[in-house]
Amino acid sequence: MSDVINLEVGQAAPKFSCLDSSGEKHSLEQYMKDGKTVILYFYPKDSTPGCTNQACDFRDSMSRLNNGDYVVLGVSKDSAKSHDKFIAKQDLNFPLLMDEDTSLHELYGTWREKSMYGRTYMGTSRSTFVIGSDGNLKWVGYGVRAKGHVEKLITELGIA
Repeated sequence: MSDVINLEVGQAAPKFSCLDSSGEKHSLEQYMKDGKTVILYFYPKDSTPGCTNQACDFRDSMSRLNNGDYVVLGVSKDSAKSHDKFIAKQDLNFPLLMDEDTSLHELYGTWREKSMYGRTYMGTSRSTFVIGSDGNLKWVGYGVRAKGHVEKLITELGIA
């Protein structure tokens, strides 16, 4: 692995085109053409307590986000089957993108060395990126906490 990427507010967001768990294509360029602001959030694993809490917070805040033309896209390296189960069980109202090879994680610098109980390993740094319709990063957060993150994000973005 090369040096860790740390994206910053004001930079052009890395362009991506990915499939979600149902096989639908999601392209940053298309969202830009449609005048949408994209909230791209990376999380470690489907159906774990923190990830469930964060996903449900996005689900429950969707009406507030949609009023501002926001599109929420979740990303983890889990399989389509795992994503579909997570979406169904939690009644999620936004897509989960497929990134089993971590290429999107690498592009955004969220695949990082982590440590737990003295053991180091590679894993997802829970991170969120808000990408304006101009393709530039409007908000960047690496290593965010699951609990309360969505409310904090809504406040910082000035969404009513």
